[in-house]
Amino acid sequence: MLRRAPHHPVKARMSPRTTMPASLRFGAMTAVALSLLLTACVSNTQSTAASENVAAKKIPAKVSAGTSLTVGAPDLKVALELSGQIHKLPFKVKWANISGGPQCSEAFRADALDICSAAEIPSINAHWTGLDTKLVAAKFRKDPTAYPIYELGIAPGAHIKTLADLRGKKIAYSPGQAQGALVLRILKKAGLTQQDVDLVEMASTGDVYPTALGNRQVDAAPIADVNIKRYLTKYGRDGGTTIKHGLRDDPGHLWALTDSVSNAQKSAAVRELIKFWARAEIWIDDHPKQWIEGYYVKDQGLSREDGEYLVERSGHPDFPADWTGAIERQQQTVDLLAKEQKHKAFDAGILFDRRYERVAADAVAGERKTS
Repeated sequence: MLRRAPHHPVKARMSPRTTMPASLRFGAMTAVALSLLLTACVSNTQSTAASENVAAKKIPAKVSAGTSLTVGAPDLKVALELSGQIHKLPFKVKWANISGGPQCSEAFRADALDICSAAEIPSINAHWTGLDTKLVAAKFRKDPTAYPIYELGIAPGAHIKTLADLRGKKIAYSPGQAQGALVLRILKKAGLTQQDVDLVEMASTGDVYPTALGNRQVDAAPIADVNIKRYLTKYGRDGGTTIKHGLRDDPGHLWALTDSVSNAQKSAAVRELIKFWARAEIWIDDHPKQWIEGYYVKDQGLSREDGEYLVERSGHPDFPADWTGAIERQQQTVDLLAKEQKHKAFDAGILFDRRYERVAADAVAGERKTS
């Protein structure tokens, strides 16, 4: 039985058919993987967040130069440095070398972070665990099914060629991460339920999923980015493959602590940060060679070939000026997770701070046509 992180003192919940191979237990119980898995997982016995309504709070027209934000978006920092914009921020920034749901949630709870980059799932889980946060910016991909973040990795010899072939198979599953929600959506698309498969609960960190696939400890697992390329290179000769899931998996957000956007000056700083963030994303899209060299190679330590592969897969950014569609898709995710993970459904609209709805789109309107 897995143990929860200290400040979430509840038992980990596993579905009746969820299993964990003995050969994976040691890796899953390492400090990093344990923290990422257990702080991300949610229990329906925990209190939901109060979800303060900040819509009536006016955001000042200007931000004080003395205002400070702690920002968890390492890639944004590099983009602003490469584009020469980092010193033009009209407020003080403390850059935290963290991003993604589990790390940001921990920092939010410790009052050590104001805003970070994350996908759609962390804000939902935050609500279910009593952490009051808001999504303040939204970015998607143009033609998202042609440029998915994830593909479904298939283990050698698993005999899975379509989603329907997942019946009776072992699938890697991380209930508190985007990969876990994607697995549930894939099952729904295939007309399957959790009872039709074996969900193998493990955190998707590093190369855990590709390794589990290559060792045939699971039959299928959602893998992303350079892990797709590396998995096929390493295990393709043995029969390892991937299949497209055909679903949207592209939500990206700036995610803020509600206490931060409730503060007048910090709310103004968040607005300005969103503008710089959106312009930085356009700069990245327009300067792939500089991004590959400055970020993927120099900052991340990847090969130039890997960087080129990632740029090719990423497509082009889209910043909607109207969040109605984004909220509807978020609601579908809330409803699915509530049903499959035994949580209380709620109105997904409370997660979005719509005072910032047009900020990103307006910031790049002169540079890129937005929807």
